[in-house]
Amino acid sequence: MWNVWRDCLLSLALTLSASTAGAYCSRPITVPVAPTGFSVIISGDIISGIYPELLASLSSKEKCEFVVTTVPRARLEMMFDNGQADILIPAARTPRRDQSGIFIPLIYYRAMLITAQPQHNPPRNFKELLEQTSVRLSVVRGFDYGEGYQSLISELQKQGRLRIEADPVSVARVLKSGVADYALMTPSILAGAVLSDPRVEDLMLKLEYMPLADLPWGDSGVYLSRKSLGAEDMAALTDMFERVANSGLVWKSFQRYYKKEVLKESIRPR
Repeated sequence: MWNVWRDCLLSLALTLSASTAGAYCSRPITVPVAPTGFSVIISGDIISGIYPELLASLSSKEKCEFVVTTVPRARLEMMFDNGQADILIPAARTPRRDQSGIFIPLIYYRAMLITAQPQHNPPRNFKELLEQTSVRLSVVRGFDYGEGYQSLISELQKQGRLRIEADPVSVARVLKSGVADYALMTPSILAGAVLSDPRVEDLMLKLEYMPLADLPWGDSGVYLSRKSLGAEDMAALTDMFERVANSGLVWKSFQRYYKKEVLKESIRPR
């Protein structure tokens, strides 16, 4: 895995050094993160993965210092809403988050139903999922795939058919135990969690991914806080991440970390 991280950092550094426009930040930029597959990997005090490595390279090349810290996933949204976090990354675009920040898309993503056991007549949309009253669903606290998703999990919670877990590994363990029939999230996130934890790594070859009509391909990227960032820092960061988006670096990093069969179900380049 170290060789993968090293190659990612080298590629990021070389590309960014060739395209840097000299962005400056007036102060350290706060970036709280939580485990998110291979996008954000937490191992003790070590924070790595696709996006922490991107930020580390930007820190050295763009004259912007990013202070990346680990927090419980449930706190991420609250910190961003309250102006305690300058950046939310990775983040799916939602109307709620648009109220607190400026969004810059980096990749396309898709959330899907995921199961570890063959399912008869899997639901094709939210309506069928609600109608199949024996189906139990597991999700990660703090994940947000839009208003329809929020309404769905609220209704399933009222019916006692929802398991809300703290992180993707916990969702994988719930699937493995059979306590839930499906997980609902981006496949690359669950795959990364499964591959990084020996307790559930045997699930990898069993996972099946099913699209839902209510969750088409959408934008994932970075949110810049309207509440905590001044105008100059906002302009510098906007320019910086727009150049990252145009470079294709994030997609290349995903290709290094994930197998093609996982990416084709959940991640596309812009």
